[in-house]
Amino acid sequence: MSPFDVILFDVGGVLLTNGWDRRERAAAAEHFQIDLPSLEAHHLLVVASWERGEIDLDTYLDGAVFYEPRPFSREDFFAFILSQSKVLPNGALGILGQLCTSNNCMIGALNNEARETNEYRFREFGLRRYFKLALSSCFIGRRKPELAMYRCALDVLGAPPERVLFIDDRQENADGATAAGMKAIVFKGEAALRQELQELGVL
Repeated sequence: MSPFDVILFDVGGVLLTNGWDRRERAAAAEHFQIDLPSLEAHHLLVVASWERGEIDLDTYLDGAVFYEPRPFSREDFFAFILSQSKVLPNGALGILGQLCTSNNCMIGALNNEARETNEYRFREFGLRRYFKLALSSCFIGRRKPELAMYRCALDVLGAPPERVLFIDDRQENADGATAAGMKAIVFKGEAALRQELQELGVL
């Protein structure tokens, strides 16, 4: 019997690369010849609303990139964003597949992601075949590491917090889950995660 009723995975940094983080924005700034500090400053003004599903892609791009005329299109810029998503080297996709095959508990996602990129990443990399539910920030209107994000997840799951395991690559996000009563693992590579799951009796 599994020690957990539910195991929740972050996506970026655990299964896939971070789709639109600092490194990806730096690459975009170089590719499109945008001033990076300006892009970062404008991005921070609107990204939380985008990831919570409060604004759509066009509104995000208006605020983050197209606040002044550009010699490239929105379509080209968004295509570049999507191109940054790849399977994470030394990531946990193999472990995710193994857990799903064992069918010992519910497997889901708990991730910060805007709707447009979330839909692409889930579709392109076949993540929906693994996840029984997706508690993405764009669907529930909260973001990690806000405590409300984890409490909302627990409300949806209807599971005791101590029966929920959360896996994320960022300490602050793991700490948020722990504060809500969940068990949390900070992802540090496939081998380390496999060992931790074996020690917990999950694998």
